[in-house]
Amino acid sequence: MSDSSTTHFTNPSTFILLGIPGLETAHVWISIPFCAMYAIAVLGNCTILFIVKREPSLHGPMYYFLCMLAVTDLVLSTSILPKTLSIFWFNSRDINFSACLTQMYFIHCFFVVESGIFVAMALDRYVAICHPLRHSTILTNPTVAKIGLAMVLHGGMLRLPSILLARQWPYCRTNIIPHTHCEHLAVVKLACADTSVSSYYSLFVVFCVMGLDVIFITVSYTQILRAIFSLPTKDARLKIFGTCSSHLSAILAFYIPSLFSFLMYHFGLNLPLHFHILIANIYLLVPPMINPIIYGVRTKQNRDRLLRLITHKGTNFFSFCFGSQTKFHADLGGELVLVPFP
Repeated sequence: MSDSSTTHFTNPSTFILLGIPGLETAHVWISIPFCAMYAIAVLGNCTILFIVKREPSLHGPMYYFLCMLAVTDLVLSTSILPKTLSIFWFNSRDINFSACLTQMYFIHCFFVVESGIFVAMALDRYVAICHPLRHSTILTNPTVAKIGLAMVLHGGMLRLPSILLARQWPYCRTNIIPHTHCEHLAVVKLACADTSVSSYYSLFVVFCVMGLDVIFITVSYTQILRAIFSLPTKDARLKIFGTCSSHLSAILAFYIPSLFSFLMYHFGLNLPLHFHILIANIYLLVPPMINPIIYGVRTKQNRDRLLRLITHKGTNFFSFCFGSQTKFHADLGGELVLVPFP
């Protein structure tokens, strides 16, 4: 009788996800932190969307980008966790071939979108800090909408060739994927054809496209730090520097695990398979969890504002906190940069 690993087929009706091979007995325990991270991500990102929708004073470029980031984080985490938990809790390992490719597309498309959002947020902070008087004329609402649309189209079109290639490969080795979700390289490795074009295209996306995003973010923050250290007062320097440091931490938490996971799959680093899979889950679950904390509710002041918004409907909590005579220019993740206007 032939083994499933030697069955020949071109387009399998289903793939079988193994979860985390080698740690099957710990699946239920691993599901606890995964589920907790997802719950925090959903609660935090939905809270940001709720606050921005309710407060007209927050209808500005920084908060629009923050809402885009929140939606992207919700899509990324929701793309993998329900199926992962069904494997851990109910041993539901089957996934339809088309559903697998759809999951793959959403993961990689919105990963590129999130990278673009970080670039847009870096641009917003650069203009807000280095050219504050021109901020309202450079980043108008129509411009922000065009940037958001461009990021979605950029991510969707950039990752589409990977999915089309994955769909046309003949899968004649096995339909068993040693992973918790349909990771692109994990699926492509099952093909029995020369898939070097998929590998080369993935390398192009990571090192050329994503690399350009990282370079732009680095240049923006270099200019921001130069502007910070030119501020006249030490308290102002420390306050804004602390905020920018937390933002950079969120960016590093997004890029470093994903790059490490990508390099492990491409270059076969001599690490246990379960470590590969855990890292691949971390880069999709941790950023959606920490982004709303860093960008939205990191400080006690912002937590107080949320409580005031909930308990005092219709109250403008920025006026409540700062007084009606103070205008704000841009929010930097829980710390307001107050700019005197003439």
